[in-house]
Amino acid sequence: MTTHNIGIIMNGVTGRMGTNQHLLRSIKAIIEQGGVKISADEVIMPDPILVGRNESKLQSLCKQSGIAKYTTDLDSVMSDPQYQIYFDAQVTGRRAAAVKKAILAGKHIYCEKPTGTTTEEALELYELATAAGLKNGVVQDKLWLPGMLKLKRLMENGFFGKILSVRGEFGYWVFEGHSIPAQRPSWNYRKEDDGGIIVDMLCHWRYVLDNLFGKVKAVSCLGATHIPERIDENGNPYKATADDACYATFELEDDVIAQFNSSWTVRVRRDDLLTLQVDGTHGSAVAGLRDCYTQHYGNTPKPVWNPDIPQPIPFFEGWAKVPEQEIFDNAFKAQWELFLKHIVKDTPFPWDLKAGARGVQLAEKGIESWEKRQWVNIEEL
Repeated sequence: MTTHNIGIIMNGVTGRMGTNQHLLRSIKAIIEQGGVKISADEVIMPDPILVGRNESKLQSLCKQSGIAKYTTDLDSVMSDPQYQIYFDAQVTGRRAAAVKKAILAGKHIYCEKPTGTTTEEALELYELATAAGLKNGVVQDKLWLPGMLKLKRLMENGFFGKILSVRGEFGYWVFEGHSIPAQRPSWNYRKEDDGGIIVDMLCHWRYVLDNLFGKVKAVSCLGATHIPERIDENGNPYKATADDACYATFELEDDVIAQFNSSWTVRVRRDDLLTLQVDGTHGSAVAGLRDCYTQHYGNTPKPVWNPDIPQPIPFFEGWAKVPEQEIFDNAFKAQWELFLKHIVKDTPFPWDLKAGARGVQLAEKGIESWEKRQWVNIEEL
């Protein structure tokens, strides 16, 4: 058996996403399954070291995960040739400087999004990594969600005919903290700390739209700060300076129109925290994080508007659930495995730092549209 041991510097994994999705459900899970299998006699084995500023948090995380190595000295591992990959899950404002340092140290880059606070900063990271001949990737996890993969299979089999429109509903009620504790960090609601749902979610919608439905050509966006005051982790009130809701329309290539509502101030009455409805000439589908429901042209009811009588059509009954035809792994883990194969075997990995910069670009253009109250075109980077 040939084993490729790949050292990974994991910076910022004491945060919620870094701990749960990247460390416990991805890297630890890959180690426990015996690595990433390439063939019957070849495997990739991650060798992580956890990096952060709080030593007690790192010690607790090592105990929780079974990962033995940690350090608060990022420079010491940057200079260690044992570690080939630098992974960053810090808050956005710290990301670019650390990634630049890793590029100078000759590390391959894999990081969370947004990859920068501006499009120029995010694009610079791609250019620096490419000029240095380093492989690079950005987390674009929603592409590997079971619901999205089922949508993709339907598209590959021509289920929709010509796709006309996409409608996305994302979000849930994030408690303000006055009586019930908030379930998201307070920095999310402070613009000065790079918070805001436009910056957070339009990066996601860019790669979902680009990869599944067509390149984004233009955006019309309206943001809002519906809740003006929240309570932070220390029980202190603070002014919410960042947007907590976003209402956006996107023009895609091939005349497809997409509309996405993203909100931390909405109560859920739908199948999941994220649902996408895709309507086409031959059929429609509604996908959540895991499940997907379809309605073909031949099964489409013919309603007639009449508000004077109870609705006679049970609309939900006209949809069929897509059966479980394959087993889907954790979305973050699936992309980690692809990136590790890309490092070792040079297999394709198109979700690079330039794709990350496109996400930052759409967020910036969305904010520009909100400020100008007009449509904004999306130029090719």
